[in-house]
Amino acid sequence: MNSSDTITSLATTVAAMKRAHVQDGPASAELRRDRIDRAIRLLTENHKALEAAVSADYGHRSPYQTLLADVLSSVAELKYAAENVEQWMQAEEQPAPGPGMKARIQYQPLGVVGIISPWNFPLNLAFSPLAGVFAAGNRALIKPSELTPRTAELLAELVARYFDPMELTTVLGDADVGAAFSAQAFDHLIFTGSTSVGRHVMRAAAENLVPVTLELGGKSPVVIDTDADLRTAAERVMTIKTFNAGQICMSPDYVMLPEGARDAFVEHAREFIAHSFPTLQANPDYTSIISERHFKRLQDLLDDARAQGATVIGLEPQGEPNADAARRKMAPTLVLGVTDEMKVMQEEIFGPILPIKTYRDASEAVDYINANPRPLAAYYFGNDAERQRNFSAHTTSGALVINDVMTHATVETVPFGGVGASGIGAYHGIHGFRRFSHAKAVVEQSPDGESNLRLRAPYAEGLAQVESLLAG
Repeated sequence: MNSSDTITSLATTVAAMKRAHVQDGPASAELRRDRIDRAIRLLTENHKALEAAVSADYGHRSPYQTLLADVLSSVAELKYAAENVEQWMQAEEQPAPGPGMKARIQYQPLGVVGIISPWNFPLNLAFSPLAGVFAAGNRALIKPSELTPRTAELLAELVARYFDPMELTTVLGDADVGAAFSAQAFDHLIFTGSTSVGRHVMRAAAENLVPVTLELGGKSPVVIDTDADLRTAAERVMTIKTFNAGQICMSPDYVMLPEGARDAFVEHAREFIAHSFPTLQANPDYTSIISERHFKRLQDLLDDARAQGATVIGLEPQGEPNADAARRKMAPTLVLGVTDEMKVMQEEIFGPILPIKTYRDASEAVDYINANPRPLAAYYFGNDAERQRNFSAHTTSGALVINDVMTHATVETVPFGGVGASGIGAYHGIHGFRRFSHAKAVVEQSPDGESNLRLRAPYAEGLAQVESLLAG
């Protein structure tokens, strides 16, 4: 089916799924678990083919990274939802609002949910929200990224094998299809991607008053305090900066260090990379940049920084190039002496480039973060409990991780999402179930209807009572 036909059929598909949702009635806990279990089987029974498709789309992607971050991570979230869905579905009884009255919150499925998933974790960022979508009793359409076409095509084939098209289906196509997808009359729309595209998605969804969950990105900072172990901080930061070659929305986007600590951090980072990647260009553990366009964009960021006076330090193994356009592999690269005029400090990097800033006082770091758009995550390294609390209280981010990077993404009991320019809404675990449910207030009147009786005319006696209450 070409893009034009796909766009034409979208509204028909969404409407048919909505009708099926209403006709079939609310999904039972058993059906919700069954749908989640089939999603788990899709991933586990086809993990080799999926890993190969993702690697082919990247040019090369570490098999370990795909199996860990895309397959196993998704399976863990799906299993958690399956184990807890029956408990989550229970109505929440509330304190009686009046004598003889009852009140409760009933969680109902929204209906049909659209999921626009990105290329950097093409399986995880489709199936992770799907865990909450299915647990809440919804149906879904997934629009995978056109930048991972082999993965998208395989996903469409597998979804059709494991699911009825009225439960879950996949929509393939280019950016025009993605734009049309975001304009459909879903009951909820989930988008993971850049802030700039997120604005377009939200604008399109608004035409149909479709509520959105936007998981965006921005420039997630790392602040290293004076009492932090610098080697540990460097190792943990560079672990995530090299995972998927830094192509992660939560990847550290810049580091802020105390003055005088920069050279030691650089040396610790160099030693860590030399140990982790003694070779790089031919190393199966190191992932390529997704496309020529993104590879060139990263090189342009470095060229711009150099032209404005920054010092660029490549951490490539001796005898290897810093970057190979044919392989689209780029070594971890530190940028020192950065200024806000440089593009590397203005754009989300989404690659293995790490700018480093220094500060004289910890308050400078907090002020700098607060002067910029709110990030998806912030990372603080330091051992003093009072300083940790102060940093948490005086900065706003989608999440805060102390003495590590990105750990929150695998913790099912906390919400995952952004704030401000880094996103709207959160999911994972019960937070996803609630995000993709309608929390309906249910109130039962008492037999004597006291709260109803007081609204009836004539009001003379009631007026006297109200005036007495206000006076007193």
